[in-house]
Amino acid sequence: MKIAIDQDRCRGHGFCWTICPEVFDLNDDGYAEVRTEDVPAEFTDAVRSAANSCPERAIEVG
Repeated sequence: MKIAIDQDRCRGHGFCWTICPEVFDLNDDGYAEVRTEDVPAEFTDAVRSAANSCPERAIEVG
């Protein structure tokens, strides 16, 4: 699974980081960043939950 964050859509709500801090991080401005584009299998469900919880739909899962 690969993921990316659309920085034009992210508004820094931080739900993704709260749900899966192993994969997501917040930069100094409070916007989400991906720690790794290739998600380990054990975090697949958490990443999908984070993507579904993003109010801006800024997380692209593929």
